[in-house]
Amino acid sequence: MAETATLAGGCFWCLEAAFEQLQGINRVVSGYTGGKVRNPDYRSVCEGTTGHAEAVQIEFDPAVISYHDLLRVFFTIHDPTTLNRQGVDVGTQYRSAIYCHTPAQRADAEVTIRELTEARIWADPIVTEVAAATEFYPAEAHHQGYFRRNASQAYCAAVVAPKVAKVRKEFFALLRRPS
Repeated sequence: MAETATLAGGCFWCLEAAFEQLQGINRVVSGYTGGKVRNPDYRSVCEGTTGHAEAVQIEFDPAVISYHDLLRVFFTIHDPTTLNRQGVDVGTQYRSAIYCHTPAQRADAEVTIRELTEARIWADPIVTEVAAATEFYPAEAHHQGYFRRNASQAYCAAVVAPKVAKVRKEFFALLRRPS
């Protein structure tokens, strides 16, 4: 039975491109969550007035890829120590957050953050928010599969592609195999 994970860590194009290359991933949808306005759109989220984060909602098969593995990838492809910022993307919509759908996901997120903190991977403390999942609003159609359709676009080449390459290198065993 499929499960759902909702993660925010900067631009949703980066997250979507990284996660959709993993085996056990049924679907990745870019969107908005964690805010106070119903049916937000990209412009209002980017203005920072809705309280939403750019996020991805991932439908995955836990018999193929674990939630813990998703979190390992998540913490590898973004900087969880910068509050409301990922590189040049600045604002609360770019915050690092894990939106939990079950108590088990919350426990796994808290354990993972504790382990990473104890490992002292980063010089600064992890600021990733762990919260209950709230309403998720899919982003506009042109944001879905953005990297696949626009890999040569400047932002994609400079920001998204290196994250995709990092996942391919560090999580080779988790990658989809050609059919």
